[in-house]
Amino acid sequence: AVVSTQSTGLLEEMLDNGFPLATELNILTELIKPPTILNKAVSMVTGKEGVSSVLPGSQLSNVPWRRQGVKYANNEAYFDCVEDVDVIIDANGNVVSAEIHGNINCNVHLSGMPDLSMSFINPRILDDVSFHPCVRLKRWESEKVLSFIPPDGNFVLMSYHISSQNQVAIPVYVRAMINFNEGQIGKVDITVGPKQTLGKTVDNVVISVPMPKEVTGCSMTASVGTYTFDPTSKQLRWDIGKIQPLKVPTMRGTCTIIAGAQSRAAHPTIHVDFKISQLAVSGLKVNRLDMFNESYKPFKGVKYITKAGNFQVRT
Repeated sequence: AVVSTQSTGLLEEMLDNGFPLATELNILTELIKPPTILNKAVSMVTGKEGVSSVLPGSQLSNVPWRRQGVKYANNEAYFDCVEDVDVIIDANGNVVSAEIHGNINCNVHLSGMPDLSMSFINPRILDDVSFHPCVRLKRWESEKVLSFIPPDGNFVLMSYHISSQNQVAIPVYVRAMINFNEGQIGKVDITVGPKQTLGKTVDNVVISVPMPKEVTGCSMTASVGTYTFDPTSKQLRWDIGKIQPLKVPTMRGTCTIIAGAQSRAAHPTIHVDFKISQLAVSGLKVNRLDMFNESYKPFKGVKYITKAGNFQVRT
């Protein structure tokens, strides 16, 4: 395999005698010039590998994750609280397991050396957490406040995991009846609707049903959206899109089975995909976001998104 000069230089700067040395993106960006046509041409002519001969100032500072001398005409800081819901629901509608995996994704473009603090209305729900190295751990342990000097650009400020089922709200419900016990015809009846969304719209809803290998085709009627059946993968897919508050989506129909095949009781597991904007299903909510050490007033924004992770409904 051919390894590019940039890749070789990157590995040489990241590792020292096989041990991690420099892993911060801002430091590596200053050390290794990004691959461009011009850089490749210069490297071929001069024989230089595009590695800076000057050590980045941030590598020797107390905040190696942030490069020095950052200046922006527009100072902005955006924070996205994204939660993935992993749920398993049995055929009787009981929750077998429910977990939330959340991240606070940041996109920060601030001049100078800003010092930020973020507090939450209900930080007690955050137990199993991990932080970016910029977060001051002692202040979080004593005050439950995220205090940090942010890296420049995109980074994950915090990741958290909530596994207590009584704290995990299930945002959608799925009622399904799939029966393959009647000769060469199987029956399908699926209903989907919002459950605990605090009035927020459930969007990008997709229902996937892996059918038994004996199924050759499906004939469905969907009240909302469209359906497709792949005869090769035996996958029945129902693209619902947005769930309207006064119109609950339903899909009913039949499946044909190979002639002569023995009818058997099949219980496929339904996979659900969805997205809910402006909702953190865990109940996490930012209370304040303050900036210190700089005199300008930046534009700040916080957004919440709930998505389906591994969301399964057994039939």
